[in-house]
Amino acid sequence: MQTVDAVVVGAGHHGLVTAALLADAGWDVLVVEERDEVGGAVASRVDGDWVEDEFSACHPLALASPVLRDLGLEHHGLEWAHAPRPLAHLAGRDRDGIALHADPLDTAADLDRGHPGDGAAWLEMVEQWQRVREPLIRALLTRWPPVADAARLVARIGLREAPDLARMALLPVHQLAREHFGGAGAAQLLAGNAMHADIPPTAPGSGLYGWLMTMLCQDVGFPSPRGGTRQLARALRLRAEAAGARVETGVGAGRVVVAGGRVHGVELSDGRRVRVRRAVVADTSAQRLYEDLLDPADVPAGLRRRLARFAWDLPTLKLNLRLDAPVPWTAPQARGAGVLHVGHDVPGLIRWSAELEAGEVPGAPFALVGQMSTIDPSRSPEGTEALWLYTHLPRHRPAAAAAVAATVEGCERLLESLAPGWSQHEVGRWVQTPGDLEGADANLVGGAVGGGTQQLFQQALWRPVTGLGGPRTHVGGLYLGSAATHPGGGVHGGCGHLAARAALQDARWWGRPRGRALTGALRWLHDEQP
Repeated sequence: MQTVDAVVVGAGHHGLVTAALLADAGWDVLVVEERDEVGGAVASRVDGDWVEDEFSACHPLALASPVLRDLGLEHHGLEWAHAPRPLAHLAGRDRDGIALHADPLDTAADLDRGHPGDGAAWLEMVEQWQRVREPLIRALLTRWPPVADAARLVARIGLREAPDLARMALLPVHQLAREHFGGAGAAQLLAGNAMHADIPPTAPGSGLYGWLMTMLCQDVGFPSPRGGTRQLARALRLRAEAAGARVETGVGAGRVVVAGGRVHGVELSDGRRVRVRRAVVADTSAQRLYEDLLDPADVPAGLRRRLARFAWDLPTLKLNLRLDAPVPWTAPQARGAGVLHVGHDVPGLIRWSAELEAGEVPGAPFALVGQMSTIDPSRSPEGTEALWLYTHLPRHRPAAAAAVAATVEGCERLLESLAPGWSQHEVGRWVQTPGDLEGADANLVGGAVGGGTQQLFQQALWRPVTGLGGPRTHVGGLYLGSAATHPGGGVHGGCGHLAARAALQDARWWGRPRGRALTGALRWLHDEQP
């Protein structure tokens, strides 16, 4: 029987971060991944001169993340590519659009032309972001609970401003825009960015997400790894292996072995049993860990009942297009933009979201568009464009063929209204339905690419269920280090970092009593949950 210090189940980007950090600490680490390539939802497929990202594509959080920055991935081949203009928003038959430029002064000038005074308000918001950026991102990604970083954040902005910042975190995005700007341009930028999550624009928390993504875009853009998102996963693998971790692909985990309330090892799909001295970290969905990898007798009834209430994020439908020329956008702001938000102004986004929440297939979609060859010309032959478009389907009808067909047609009409004649340039397409996404990565249940809804009721200590939040589980030495835990979806490495940090803390002699106490508290919480 093979014995190691730790097994990491799943080589998504969080799992590879965990492996690198544990190996840095001198642990003997084995990573097992059932797919033939590492990366999970950070992956690309290559067909001749075309490189198409399978799932995620543009990663402002990754570039800003101290977790990934501290790993020195540029020494392992990672290079970031940027479009001339990070973002544009086109509402309906918008002939002009509103752009978020690389220079905030240029963004402010455009906003001021639309509504005098909005430019100054934009620069004030950017200045606020620059003050809170580092402590806020560290609080989100590097500590759980983030007590020390939250204190540093308050110290940075002062006690007088802290209550207003906390209030802003709870605002719906349309209210946030209304309080800061008079024109439609800034509101569209904030609301479009908020739709990168599945939080309705009228719901608390959508303002925080819209502000965070908008300010990240103004700060670092919407970059993508040169040569495909797969290059980020490859760099993480090389970094983990350079630290001493071993990564095996094409082999999955069949069962996590538990005895006496503590993890003992992992049974692999090829029949091997690996014993662990210290830890098992699962870079999987919560359902995969608690319903498949653990024996039912090892999962408290209260935890199972709570997990049954887990809410997935909206199903995603992704349309990948190969064009023999750039998209003929009518709006000049769209040309040269890496990412576009297209289809609706703020009232339209509210209606679109309400239709999805009501279980209806929207007649007029809102979509996120990535012009990947504009960001990185190596993605396709010279003069062409590798483009993706994604939108959402209602939670209860993601697999219905009629819903998929109607939504694809709606997206085609939307593109035609904004770029007449685009279809004449199409030379290939690849449609990824919610079922296709889940089939390619079992963690994306029902095509949910965020690892579970990012609405406030399922964040922080309620993620994935009440009482967990962080990576620790009710089993000693077993950790959940995926987007199912705080801080949730996105390519940032935070979930993997927090899992590694907890495992390292619990393994030290001075951390063992605390680790046992926390594990016992979780076991108690879920044993008798009515």
